[in-house]
Amino acid sequence: MFTQALLKLPAATLVDGITTANLGKPDYALALKQHDLYRRALEDCQVSVSLLEADECYPDSVFIEDTAVVTDQFAIITRPGAESRRGETAAVRHKLVELFGAVHTIESPAILDGGDVMQCGSRFFVGLSGRTNREGVNQFSELVKDYGYSTIPVTIGDMLHLKSGVSYLENDSLLITSDMMDHPHFLDFQCIAVPPEEAYAANSLWLNGRILIPEGFPLTGQKLKDKGYQVIPVSMSEFRKLNGGLSCLSLRF
Repeated sequence: MFTQALLKLPAATLVDGITTANLGKPDYALALKQHDLYRRALEDCQVSVSLLEADECYPDSVFIEDTAVVTDQFAIITRPGAESRRGETAAVRHKLVELFGAVHTIESPAILDGGDVMQCGSRFFVGLSGRTNREGVNQFSELVKDYGYSTIPVTIGDMLHLKSGVSYLENDSLLITSDMMDHPHFLDFQCIAVPPEEAYAANSLWLNGRILIPEGFPLTGQKLKDKGYQVIPVSMSEFRKLNGGLSCLSLRF
């Protein structure tokens, strides 16, 4: 069960964030509103939310998931793959030290984004992407094995992050894009396939028995309902313009 989440308020410079989405610039006022609704959705799932202040120096810092990996046992500060984002980790480190007393750190020449890290029980699947390299996976694996976790590298092709194409729904279940369905690492899971035209919805968020999904993807929502899940649609249009998904906006533990 998740009891806490750490979020970071969007900066006004969000409109200049990194993107390949070709969906236009975000509307900052609408992004603020959507971020607040996201926070409320987490709280509705019985998660206590802590908010970090916006940092205008880092347009992408609202996507706090990339800066750390957090469990109930430990926290690891990452080394983001985009050089312009590496300064985002300082504020997150400060907060996590308050909570955990000490944190681990991914060091150069490794790069690792939290969006590439998917925990499934005692296993971590880590995407090898443009934002996470082999050294990042190796360092991460060494850190988590002391806590009894194994690490499985996953080559993901052209996706931004592993979680762009697959989300863990607990109980050995995955929400997954059709092109990831046949990946050998995921054959033992119960897979719910996201229709190709709704691929963005693969980044959804299981929270204490409920699933947050991006608003506007009815086929995926119905598939989840048919499996007995309670679905909570959340408006994500402005963050989608920056390649951001639901998991990107929080650190949950």
